[in-house]
Amino acid sequence: MARVLPILGLAHLDRPFDYLIDSDQDATAVPGVRVRVRFAGRLIDGFLLDRIEKSDHPGKLGWLDRVVSAEPVLSPELASLCRAVADRYAGTMGDVVRLAIPPRHARTEKETTPEPTTVVEAPDLEAWRRYPLAESFFEAIADGGHPRAAWQALPGEDWPRRLAELAATTLAAGRGCIIVVPDQRDLDRVWAECEPLIGDQGVALAAGLGPTARYRRWLAARRGAAKLVIGTRSAVFAPVRDLGLVVVWDDGDDSMADPRAPYPHPREVAVLRSHQERCGLVLGGFARTAEAQALVASGWAHDLVADRPLVRHRSPRVQAISDDDRQIARDPMARSARVPEVAFDAARSAFAAGRPVVFSVPRRGYVPSLACTRCREHARCRACNGPLQMDGNQRLSCRWCGRPEPTFRCPECGNTKVRATVTGARRTAEELGRAFAGVPVHTSGGDSIIDEIEPGARLVVATPGAEPVAPDGYGAAIVVDTWAQLDRADLRAEEHAVRRWMALAGMVRPHGEGGRVVIVADSTLAPVQALIRWDPVGFALLQLNQRVELGFPPAVTMASVDGPTQVITDFVEHLELPEGADVLGPVPLPPGVRPPAGSAEWEAAADDEMDRILVRLPRKHGRLLAQALAAGQARRNTHRQTGPIRVQVDPPTIG
Repeated sequence: MARVLPILGLAHLDRPFDYLIDSDQDATAVPGVRVRVRFAGRLIDGFLLDRIEKSDHPGKLGWLDRVVSAEPVLSPELASLCRAVADRYAGTMGDVVRLAIPPRHARTEKETTPEPTTVVEAPDLEAWRRYPLAESFFEAIADGGHPRAAWQALPGEDWPRRLAELAATTLAAGRGCIIVVPDQRDLDRVWAECEPLIGDQGVALAAGLGPTARYRRWLAARRGAAKLVIGTRSAVFAPVRDLGLVVVWDDGDDSMADPRAPYPHPREVAVLRSHQERCGLVLGGFARTAEAQALVASGWAHDLVADRPLVRHRSPRVQAISDDDRQIARDPMARSARVPEVAFDAARSAFAAGRPVVFSVPRRGYVPSLACTRCREHARCRACNGPLQMDGNQRLSCRWCGRPEPTFRCPECGNTKVRATVTGARRTAEELGRAFAGVPVHTSGGDSIIDEIEPGARLVVATPGAEPVAPDGYGAAIVVDTWAQLDRADLRAEEHAVRRWMALAGMVRPHGEGGRVVIVADSTLAPVQALIRWDPVGFALLQLNQRVELGFPPAVTMASVDGPTQVITDFVEHLELPEGADVLGPVPLPPGVRPPAGSAEWEAAADDEMDRILVRLPRKHGRLLAQALAAGQARRNTHRQTGPIRVQVDPPTIG
């Protein structure tokens, strides 16, 4: 007999079912293979979880239709991880398996995976000696232990090289390693450092790979030929054998949030995997999330940080300058570009030394945000209420629907003139290009991201996260329009801002070599102070303490239920919530959060707006909340209730 998980995507059927196996299938029907079974009269894909001698099902059993492939792709360890992730996020195991295992490519399965020829040797760890506890961490990995750490990279740290050294040390000890990074740019940088040390012992799982190449590399890991897997968020599920270490770099990056149900975060998956498979874990970055700090505060992980004197020595000089009109009026060029004079001084000094300068602006485009010149009301589209923007020819259009607005009139005061509230990257590049005549100007952001610039004096205007690498470091970095990042109605707004600022400042040369960072912001703000003092750990601890006091993640487990008001209200009312659960809402969906699938059709038919209800419970009871939510979704399925709905545990955007 076979115990099979059919991939149904239905909460009330999220469990294995037993099937009979005929003699022809006996040899190939092994745990982990893909199968086809008949379920409710339909042929369904599934995975064989186990072979059993006797079933506890009282009724008549069906027969296994066929074994699709003899390749056992769902190992017991991976199946256990998928079950744990589904339980953690109130999802179905089938949905998690779809995230963990790429689609099958039959021809690729028939290929023989070549044995690796590279012998990985332990690398030189001299650079890691700047972190006092690093030596004991590496010793634990080499001895088969499972140390867990939150690594705070020094300013200017060559972090791709450090990650490569982590991987090589793990492989040299005969263990496997997984490195998870936010995006393709980071993946390329880490792979470039790993390849000389790892050779053919590793693979990169990139989202842009075709199905054949991706499946071939995934199989190399499953078959034991690839001991290192580097990839974006789904790589955290990679079936690496003898796993010794999982590394997650920059876990606070927006792209780490999976848009597919049940919306797992790779940091949390890595934590579960570290616990289940007893492997090491490193959460690294220039900044630190409150979630990573919570792991340290609980004693589950420890700090991997450099001593303060070295941090101060490696940091650039950071100046915070207010953007009030009196300060900007001192310099005509500053008045033009909305940049204080001291920022121009920093740029001039860097150019004089033959070094590049980067300006970080929060939005791409020309003038992506406008307001009435008289009453300061935001300029919005008459058709969809979206924000108006201005192009280089002074023409207004809607950022959401693209409709032109030839005759703007403020609905509040009747004024017809607008002013820029945020200057985009293209407009800023134009203005700075005039201010620094003769200096090459580059823009990076949106669909036109520059990976790396050549050495020498040049000006880069980039959106956050799109700053190109400067091989010898930037001479100066200027951060403008910081209010656009800090004033967002989002629990994580300040955390995201600090993460972006520190990632940028980490690309600037040390203050002893003339490196300067000028941030146009109030110096008394806690996020700005964290940058000035270069204290990401202290800021993460402050964020964690505030969330403990206010009852927000990670101090609590919080779930969002999104959908039409009546649909989500009915769903929550019928939940069997544990004692002590708080229900907040309904309230409108936070800005920038996409509605659940099928919302547009529902709104057109029912004239019902999309809202959100939040449910929270102390962290130690998080599993009970997930169980209640899963049971609620099962109830919806069995009662055939309609209406779009999305249930998400610990959503990235709370509002």
